Amino acid sequence: MSRTLLRHDRIWTGDATTPWTDALLVEDGRVVAVGADAREAGAASTVDLTGALVMPGLHDAHIHTGWLSRDLSSVDLREARSLEEALELVRAHAARLPAGEWLHSGRWNHNRWAVPVQPDRHALDAVSGDRVAALASVDGHTIWANSLALQRAGITRDTPDPVGGEIARDASGEPTGILRESAQELLDVIPRDESPLRPWLERCQQALLADGLTSITDIDGEDVRAAYADLHAEGALRLRVTKCTRDPDLEAAVAEGRRSGQGDDTFRVGPVKFFSDGALGSHTAHMTEPFVGHEGCGIAAMPYDVLLERTLLAARNGLDVVTHAIGDEANRLVLGTFEAVRAEGLDALLRVEHAQHVLPVDIPRFRALGVVASMQPSHCTADLELADAIIGPRRLASYAWRSFLDAGVRLAFGSDAPVEDPNPFFGLHAAVTRQRADGHPLGGWRPEERISLTEAVHAFTVGAHESVGRTDVGRLAPGQLADLVAVDRDLWALEATAPGEIRDTAVLQTWVGGELAHERG
Repeated sequence: MSRTLLRHDRIWTGDATTPWTDALLVEDGRVVAVGADAREAGAASTVDLTGALVMPGLHDAHIHTGWLSRDLSSVDLREARSLEEALELVRAHAARLPAGEWLHSGRWNHNRWAVPVQPDRHALDAVSGDRVAALASVDGHTIWANSLALQRAGITRDTPDPVGGEIARDASGEPTGILRESAQELLDVIPRDESPLRPWLERCQQALLADGLTSITDIDGEDVRAAYADLHAEGALRLRVTKCTRDPDLEAAVAEGRRSGQGDDTFRVGPVKFFSDGALGSHTAHMTEPFVGHEGCGIAAMPYDVLLERTLLAARNGLDVVTHAIGDEANRLVLGTFEAVRAEGLDALLRVEHAQHVLPVDIPRFRALGVVASMQPSHCTADLELADAIIGPRRLASYAWRSFLDAGVRLAFGSDAPVEDPNPFFGLHAAVTRQRADGHPLGGWRPEERISLTEAVHAFTVGAHESVGRTDVGRLAPGQLADLVAVDRDLWALEATAPGEIRDTAVLQTWVGGELAHERG
């Protein structure tokens, strides 16, 4: 058995009994002793860790690595500030693509444009040439398609809106090219050749390790599961991956005997992911009252009786459940399905994904039902002006980390990448300051919902792991897996003096299971 002593003057363990130490003894991938016990036990080798601080490796509890990997080969429209700027980026990208290859992804955000109006197919036709274009919005809940995409998918003025979706139409009834929620799936009938996913996923894995992530809960589909399984079988999977099952694959997962928690320390079966509503940026979050300046209250992505039936199907078959809910009405309804799970005596792990805007009366229901609020702090700082504009002053608990913790609700933090950047230090900064990178707004948006750095790190480590049933990782304590990162600044010192600098943290080393997985050049 190999024993390695890892030393550093300032190691934050995340363990309440011994929050700080200066030594970790690692044996076969686990911490077996800390502090004086570690130094005195004897080790085959000693490593002096670099940087200003060592802390547990971080877990992204909600990330789409399939999307994120594919985005590496697509046009990036996040920073476009107008329709014209977005179109010019699309034109330049299309000119570099092989003939016939789709224009995909994009991550456009019309809410940031000079004229914040969703675009149409005619604008996209002008720059996409003779190729299919289907560009996803930054939140992934809307597709901007060109005329060729609509034609090949058979979408016309006579095509009805699917359940849980909407085909936007102009004044004459013709499709505009905007497909919301489940209407995006109408494009699935178009044949599409894609480059193999695995090389992109390997690049993505290395980027996540460089960001300080040692484990993730992936939300994407079966193609991503298969790629991770291949990587794991070949010993090339260095991240710890808990892999979700998507709603359309539930029956197949049940038939093959898939159960949450199956697997090993590196690759495990996770929960089933359902959708209750859309997103704030697409104006499809399901609200109890209409958006300011709009007639609608968003979209119920799945009828309640169907959502209830499928939630119970998963839980009865040993699969945990995570359900997307952003609007207050969506959160209320999802909690109703979870009440039914508990009424049957089922002990499945239950999470609400995002829980962005919640009726205050519903917060105690999370605690009573043992439901985790799986949230993404960077959504708050990205959406704060939009939330003010379209939700207004109504009394809701919005991105309410403090309120959840004070009510005894467990938090799990992630990024929802590629909707937001996967860098967890961006999320820590947002949780502690509720400010953007430029310090806006002064004092933080709804600052009463700020939380401490220790609470935020807990949600990115112990809380994130426990939300998928893992208690063997997240702390640097005896018996825990030796996942840790060395960073260039002391975050706890910065919390009191310069919290804005937390966002700029650079990861110098990432260790997974006591082995160096990334080192900054």
